[in-house]
Amino acid sequence: METSVLKFGGTSVGNFDKIRSIAGELHSRVSQGEKLIVVVSAMGGTTDELLQNAGQLSSAPKEDHVALLLTTGEQQTISYLSIVLEDLGVRTKAMTGYQAGIKTFGGHMKSKIADIDEERLKVTLEDYDVIVIAGFQGINDDFEITTLGRGGSDTTAVAIAARCSMPCEIYTDVDGVYTIDPRVYSTASRIHEITYDEMMEMSALGAGVLETRCIEIAKNHSIPIYLGRTLSEERGTWIMQDTQILERKAVTGAALDSDIIHVTLYEPKKESTLIFDLFKRFETHDINIDMISQVVNSEGFQLSFTVKGNDSYRLDDIFETVGRMHPEMMLDARTTRSKVSIIGSGMRDMTGVASKAFMALEGAGIKFYQTTTSEISISYVVDSKDDKQAIEVLATAFEL
Repeated sequence: METSVLKFGGTSVGNFDKIRSIAGELHSRVSQGEKLIVVVSAMGGTTDELLQNAGQLSSAPKEDHVALLLTTGEQQTISYLSIVLEDLGVRTKAMTGYQAGIKTFGGHMKSKIADIDEERLKVTLEDYDVIVIAGFQGINDDFEITTLGRGGSDTTAVAIAARCSMPCEIYTDVDGVYTIDPRVYSTASRIHEITYDEMMEMSALGAGVLETRCIEIAKNHSIPIYLGRTLSEERGTWIMQDTQILERKAVTGAALDSDIIHVTLYEPKKESTLIFDLFKRFETHDINIDMISQVVNSEGFQLSFTVKGNDSYRLDDIFETVGRMHPEMMLDARTTRSKVSIIGSGMRDMTGVASKAFMALEGAGIKFYQTTTSEISISYVVDSKDDKQAIEVLATAFEL
């Protein structure tokens, strides 16, 4: 009997009519002989409302209390969907993350999955046609409810699929992965097949369709992921191993991240401990650094990197502290720059991609201040006023 893991996002279960429609689709699949594990998010807007409620009661609520509160959003959804499925004659079991045996570790608000009770799920499927599981949550070794942070329901679904060796289908309000975010480049093409590495790179570089950690789980366990629009007949995107894709382009897609801070530090002393002191504080404050490059010469060194814009409030204190330790340090931090990137696993085997991108930007008169590369991506820092033009230029050059 065919068994799959399905995940429905917050917009897909945003009201009772949508929940009834999803229940009807699940009933149809069960009638054709399938058994399903369904992971759901909180109804759209619920999590934000719960956070606002907590904020009205306290300016600094404890994380374990907030985590416990937020998980009630998903619990509402599993209850609603299960009620409708039972009325349709589908044998349904609703489970919280704890009941499903999702064990976690780490902080209450950004925990990670340590293990899942695979046997419990398989035994439950013997008696039920559909298991509806609350995404985004689990329980730690101290029997405290935890949440998995951003993209947590996607991570829940993929982790269950990996543990149970099942394919995973993720349904949301988009109809697949595009070469470029259609909101940025309206004529972008839908990608029907993309590799794990390409999808992880696109997510990390600003595409924002799926969180990188759920894709990484799928890659590590060779679990194919299907991403599509809820209840749509349109063909979505399969995320899979590189070897399963017959034909690859040098560049598969492009991404734009406008929410960055571009930082350049100058230090006249080559033997300075500036970098050590700076990165020690970044680690302490859990700040992620990207696009790092360094130039050393007889006049000292220059260090450039990017940071996500939402870390700006913590950067000021860090730079002030490090500045007192290194009074000769010069700092240039710009919020008026963006990162544009091109991504493609074909770069591993094809030459000339970097030069083609450089000539395209240069020919359009777009200045870039820093560039970094990985095995399958090239990123540029450009002025924010030029970022959409840069995406268009690169899309034209690589026929995206």
